[in-house]
Amino acid sequence: MKSLRTLLPYFRPYRRGIAVGLALVLVGNVFTLLGPYLLKAAIDALEGDLSLEVIQRYAVLIVLTALLAGICRYYMRELLNGISRRIETDLRNDLFNHLLQLPAQFYDSWRTGDLMSRATNDVLAVRMVAGPAIMYAVNTATVSALALALMIWINPLLTLFAMIPLLVLPAAVFWFGRQIHDRFERIQSQFAELSNFSQEYLSSIRIVKAYTQEEAQVDRFADLNDEYLQRNMSLARVWGAFHPSLILLTGLGAVIVLGFGGRLVMAGEISLGDFVAFGFYLTLLSWPMIALGWVTNLFQRGAASMSRINKLMSVSPAIADAPSPLTTGSVRGRIELKDVSFRYPGTDRWILQDISLVIEPGHTAAIVGQTGSGKSTLVRLLPRLYDATEGTVLFDGVDVRRLPLGVLRDSISVVPQEAFLFSMRLKRNVAFQAEDTDVDRLMKAIEIAHLTETLAVLPEGLDTHLGERGVNLSGGQKQRATLARALYRDTPVLILDDSLSAVDSVTETAILAELREYMRGRTSILISHRVSAVRDADIIFVLEEGRLVEQGRHRELLELNGVYKRLLERQLLSEAIERDEVLVGRSAS
Repeated sequence: MKSLRTLLPYFRPYRRGIAVGLALVLVGNVFTLLGPYLLKAAIDALEGDLSLEVIQRYAVLIVLTALLAGICRYYMRELLNGISRRIETDLRNDLFNHLLQLPAQFYDSWRTGDLMSRATNDVLAVRMVAGPAIMYAVNTATVSALALALMIWINPLLTLFAMIPLLVLPAAVFWFGRQIHDRFERIQSQFAELSNFSQEYLSSIRIVKAYTQEEAQVDRFADLNDEYLQRNMSLARVWGAFHPSLILLTGLGAVIVLGFGGRLVMAGEISLGDFVAFGFYLTLLSWPMIALGWVTNLFQRGAASMSRINKLMSVSPAIADAPSPLTTGSVRGRIELKDVSFRYPGTDRWILQDISLVIEPGHTAAIVGQTGSGKSTLVRLLPRLYDATEGTVLFDGVDVRRLPLGVLRDSISVVPQEAFLFSMRLKRNVAFQAEDTDVDRLMKAIEIAHLTETLAVLPEGLDTHLGERGVNLSGGQKQRATLARALYRDTPVLILDDSLSAVDSVTETAILAELREYMRGRTSILISHRVSAVRDADIIFVLEEGRLVEQGRHRELLELNGVYKRLLERQLLSEAIERDEVLVGRSAS
């Protein structure tokens, strides 16, 4: 239950509404408990001079108290449950904001399904604590205290006998609460597994269908779903035993009242009205005892869920602004790496080793190398998606770790290898939800990215709604759309990380020709598996197994007769083989 302490700050903005709501709980219970007392008075009046006027008076009073109690209960629910919805919204907003602050390495080890489970199911369970659980806990406490006080006032000895079976209640509640907590944690863990499986395989449905794995995945989902069912059934068995246990204990109290209280009435020690009122108060006391089980269940579920959320919220962003970040003026775009080495957190393999290089502002640099040489990892260090393990990355002569993240990333546009488009209109994908879209700049970006022809075949042009991950576009179209997105940002630094790999060589050449004018005066970094695409760069860096082995202009590197020349020869040979295969295929047809 300690995990719920972190929920307390979320109550502060609504403390006035909570106070009013809890006051209504108290007032509503007073009116509820006043009803049996009025009934007692009416029954006792039967022994004296009874008139129609007296009956009407009691009837009106009983109806009035019931009406007032109902009004109080309505507004207490509206207030407290409404506040719990606002707390749920605040918590989910904070959780989402926290997730956005976490670095890329966090998402290397956390699965999407698990994060979704915490943002949905767990937040919902916490909301039930913030509203219904607290409301009914206070309701249970006030009804129990007031009903018990009135029962003692009627007859202390009868109250003592009626409460004997309920002495077992605290131990039962504690044991059942522990069982509910443990089982609910296991349910949430399995729900995360189920969510992750669903998200992963639905997003890769084309692969599943291509390899005819539908039946295998249905069986796997059924196994996970069955395990989820079994864990829920385990909780249901405990929960099913909880209520009957409480009802049994309260029922035993009613039997004692009927036997012992009846004798007191016959002996004249209490009136018939007292006996009836005592029975009503015992019934009112029984309901809180039963509700206590439900409240306990909500608190245990909420505590388990809040513990899971706290675990997520306690993850500190490994990459964040320095305590006293430097303020910078205009960005020039000079990039320098000094003795930079890098390995991914939790691994021992060095991806980059002792890299030192300089890219002057306004120059176009290219990074080439075989697959796995560390090209993409290197450019991820520039906007601080990861921090260098050793060495320093400098931006305009300043260590990037001393620059505000917002300033640094607002100065860099990155087009990654994997083109990602959101499920929204193409226009919003390119402008990336900018509030005021500059139409001229947007169309210029689309023109440079050679996306104009694509717009002509789309049903609604720029207003075409894309499917998940841009599924209704080809691989090349998606890459050109993400390129247009980066160009629209109009930043002083542009990084193209093999972002035209799905585009044919003719279109790539045309796009690069358009880009040369756009990149004039900008610091640009090109990564490509095609050496022919980077030959016009101001400087080319050649990586091999994470080390910088060569650097210079295209002609200079060819004269070295080293790694760069071998890469070019291998690429030319590969292109020749592809051309021959195409010609053979055409002649055969």
